[in-house]
Parts: sequence; structure tokens; C-alpha cells
Amino acid sequence: MKKLTKNRKKVLEKYDHQKKYSLSEASKLVKDITTTKFDASVDVDIKLGVDPRKANQMVRGITTLPHGTGKEKKVLALVTPDKEKEAKEAGADYVGLDEYIEKIQKEGWLDFDVVITMPQVMPKVGKLGKILGPRGLMPNPKSGTVTMDVGKAIKDVKSGKIDFKVDRYGIVHASIGRSSFKPEQIEENARELIKTVIKLKPAAAKGTYVQSIHMSSTMSPSIKIDPKKVDE
Repeated sequence: MKKLTKNRKKVLEKYDHQKKYSLSEASKLVKDITTTKFDASVDVDIKLGVDPRKANQMVRGITTLPHGTGKEKKVLALVTPDKEKEAKEAGADYVGLDEYIEKIQKEGWLDFDVVITMPQVMPKVGKLGKILGPRGLMPNPKSGTVTMDVGKAIKDVKSGKIDFKVDRYGIVHASIGRSSFKPEQIEENARELIKTVIKLKPAAAKGTYVQSIHMSSTMSPSIKIDPKKVDE
């Protein structure tokens, strides 16, 4: 049997892994049980009562976290020349089109977190599907990353907009902050995500929609949150 470290013992003494906490309690507790020396990511996992294999039960959406994610996202804007100035002024880290498509295809370059593009250049960007798709980087109109309003899309990403999608197990995973955030900031970000997921409940979903919610930080144990106490 693996021996527990001193830090792990201290962590396990601070909370009851069987208990379901309120969102407010969990947001304070996640900071107490985080022992990493770096600024750990705080994540929320929401298990939904849906069958993602059925198109009418797919849950996918976007939300803007009130306090951002705590991580500066690098944005690649694949746009036509007339939109380059707008993209640069909005804060895009890389702006262009053919040269970046070629760089991704030939060099495997992926030094960015989000791709913003326009409807008319999607035929070109579509060629990158096999590279960007598996990494969750492929732009999509539903996530607001394929748009004519390039400047707004870039500003939204930079200010804390995230997109999420239920996985094949019916779980929505999202990073909602860092361990350096105040408990109130973690709570408000988590609540915004949960409220958005609830609003997206498919009409075809039967039974209990939100089955469980867990919060954790990088390498920390998972804290159970009572779905009925999200507003407490």
C-alpha cells in the first residue's frame, strides 16, 4: 500500500471526501487542500444525465467567467488582409492566413490556445481539421470562433470567455480559475459555468439533469458539491 505523504495527510484531515459541500464551502476548501508550489488550475466537472451520442442531447456552449481563467490565452487570428488591423488592435497574438496555415501543416506549429477566423476562409482553415480537431483547437461558429466580428471575438477570449462541450461520458470539464484566486472569485466563476450548463438542458434529456458536480485543483483531491446547494 502506498504511504501517504505529510502534505497528503494534512489535506485529508481538512475535508470529508464523502460530504457534499455548498459551492461557497468548496471554493474556500479547494484553496486549503491545494499544496502545489505553482499557481494550480481550479477545475469543475459536471456529470449530466444526457446521452452525448444522440444529437438532440448534445450539450455545448460558451460563457464568460466574471474573473477570467487566470491564464493568458494566445490567440491566432486567421483572417483576410482587410481584417488584420482589427485583429491586431483587439489583442491577437498572431495575425495572418496562408503563412500560418502552412506553418501549422508543415512545421506542426501549435503555439496558441484559440483560433479565431472568418466564414469565407473556413475552406482553407478546414484543411487543418486533422491537426486542430483532436486538440480542441478547430474554430466553430457555435463557440463564436468563426465570425465576421473578429475584434469582439478576440476581446471575449482575452477577457475570460471559455467554450465547453460534454464528453462521451456525459461530463463537462472546465478550468474556472487558479488557486491564487480569492474564494469569492472561484465561487462566482464556477457558478457562472454551472448556471450556463443548466440553461442548456436539452429538451430530450430525461431524469436528473445535473447528476453530480466536483471541484478540484491540479493534483488535489476532488470535492463533491451538492447540486441543490449551488446558490448557497
